[in-house]
Order: sequence, then C-alpha cells, then structure tokens
Amino acid sequence: MQRTALVVGASGIGGRYVARELVSNGWTVYGLARRPIHDVSSVKPVAADLLEPKSLETALAQVEPTHVFITTWMRNDTEAENIRVNAAMVRNLLAALAGKRTLRHVALVTGLKHYLGPFEAYAQSGTLPETPLRETQPRLPIENFYYAQEDEVYAAVERDRFTWSIHRPHTVIGMAVGNAMNLGTTLAVYASICKETGRVFQFPGSEAQWKGLSDVTDARMLARQLVWAADTDAARNEAFNIVNGDVFRWSWLWGRLADWFGVQAAGFSGSTQPLETAMANDHALWRDIARRHGLAEPDLDRLASPWHTDLDLGRPIEVMTDMAKSRKLGFSPFQATDESFFDLFSLLRSSRLIP
Repeated sequence: MQRTALVVGASGIGGRYVARELVSNGWTVYGLARRPIHDVSSVKPVAADLLEPKSLETALAQVEPTHVFITTWMRNDTEAENIRVNAAMVRNLLAALAGKRTLRHVALVTGLKHYLGPFEAYAQSGTLPETPLRETQPRLPIENFYYAQEDEVYAAVERDRFTWSIHRPHTVIGMAVGNAMNLGTTLAVYASICKETGRVFQFPGSEAQWKGLSDVTDARMLARQLVWAADTDAARNEAFNIVNGDVFRWSWLWGRLADWFGVQAAGFSGSTQPLETAMANDHALWRDIARRHGLAEPDLDRLASPWHTDLDLGRPIEVMTDMAKSRKLGFSPFQATDESFFDLFSLLRSSRLIP
C-alpha cells in the first residue's frame, strides 16, 4: 500500500529525524517548513506558513499525504497566545488537507508539559504530578497549548475520519539549528565556551534535578515511535510517552559530559545558577570562537536555548516517564542516554557547529 508522509516542521529537532526514519523505511516523504531543509536525501521540500491558510493550500495543492506527522510549534509571550497560535497552526493544516480525502493517520508530537503544565505555570506547587508520568493521568485544570493542539486533531478526526496518535517526549536530544528548545546543543555550546575560557562547567539547575532520577528522549527514538505507531493497528487512537528507556541522575551524567569536552565539572552549588544569566554576554565571544575555529554558525541564539535548559534543569521534582503502554504493544527500541549526548556532540563537531 502506497504511503505518503507529510512531516510538518521538517527542519526542526524532531521533524528532521522523523523524515529520515520514514525515508529509510521506504515512504514517500514531503517536508513542510517555513524554510525547508534540503539536506535530508529524498525528502521533497514544501515551503509554507501554517498561519496563512491560503498560501498553505497553494503549497499543498499537489501533495496528497496518507499520513501527517506534526512536529512543530511556535513560542509566544503568553500562554493565551501560545494556545491561539498553535491551535490555529494545526487547524489550518488539517483544513487544507480535508478536501483531498487521502488522509489516513495524523501523529502529533507534544511533550511533558502535558503533565507538568505550560510555561507560565511550569512544575509549580499545586499542579505537580506523581511520577513516573503515565498517559492515564488527567489533564491539569489549567490552560495549555498542548491540549489545544490535541483538541484540533480530535475535531478534525470527527470531520474527516482518520486515525491519530499523540507522542509525548521528554527533553529531545538531537541536532537542529534554530530550534527553540535544544538542551543537548545548548550544553555542548556552554561546555565549548567553558573550554575556550577556562570557566567551570557549572550545573545550572535545582537540587531535585541534580539528585533525582530523570530521563530524556533521543530524537531517533521519537522518530522510531512515530513510524511504529503509524504502522501498528493497536497503536492508533492512543497517546504515548516516549523516552530512551533508561533513567539517570544528573549527578552521574554531568561529569561524563564534562569529560567529553575536557572541562572541569561543578555540581549543584546550593542554589540554581541559570544558564541564561551565565551565557547572557557570550554572543560576541561565540562569534569570535566561530571565526577562529571556522564554525558554520556564529549566532549563539541559533544554537543555544538556555532559557529552556534552565526550565528543564530547574524543576523542583525529579521527572521520569513510564513507557509501559507502548512496550506492551510491541515498541521495543532502547537508547542509552549518555550515548545520546555523545553521539550528538560528535555530530555537532563533525558538522562544524562546535569546535
């Protein structure tokens, strides 16, 4: 049976890996983005803005996907704006495809803010969930743009009768430039700055994160689960957590990351030490590092997202994710988390993004 995928957000940290996984499994793949990528072999680029319905319809006029993978979102100043904008993006996309009558399945990538709350109330007292996080936990009683995205998918399902899956990764570790949430690359850039300047590689987060158990999601694992769910009858019309399958403590991993870069590690200092503050004045320094080492990206803001790393590492509770639901249905891949980071660092170096 012919399978044609439309990967929405194909230039991002999740979409790029999903597109590669689909191509490797023999799919016909279109990659939609405002600035499409051209470096993933066999992906057909589609340039479109999800907030402009007419131009979106024009861009998709010759595209007849059987499966859609939505891996993108847009950050705004308030949660009300996050809800308005991100819901519209999903709604406009599915409306543009409705008349084609080719769509069989839609996969939506959200994340653990489903359980921890939106940016304005993230992991705050009164809304802290029990861990490990499980898909059966109800929505929090606060507004959340992830819920709005889901509801747009459900509304389109009622209208167009396709199947769906929701995927909730923890922090995604993978390579992308210009991504709004990129902890792995942020730490690589921070460590590179420490190496160049002789600074200590200081853990920026909370005591709970330093000592507690955690997990992350390799972008390759996310891609595998999305493709698995699209191909597995029992996985349709379900929401799934997706993480590597192991757990770790930052108190164990931090020194290993420092060793990879050859810098001195420092752990929890008694209070948070935000990266956003530590890196606030490093833009000119990074441009100089990029010039001296011949790096491909001199703009620090295109590589690092310290605000998001601070959000993740500053949480007041340990956060880990239950994977039993998809495991029981046959999803078996596993990824060692330290190797996720080391693989990313090696890729960043070979791509001339870090020295």
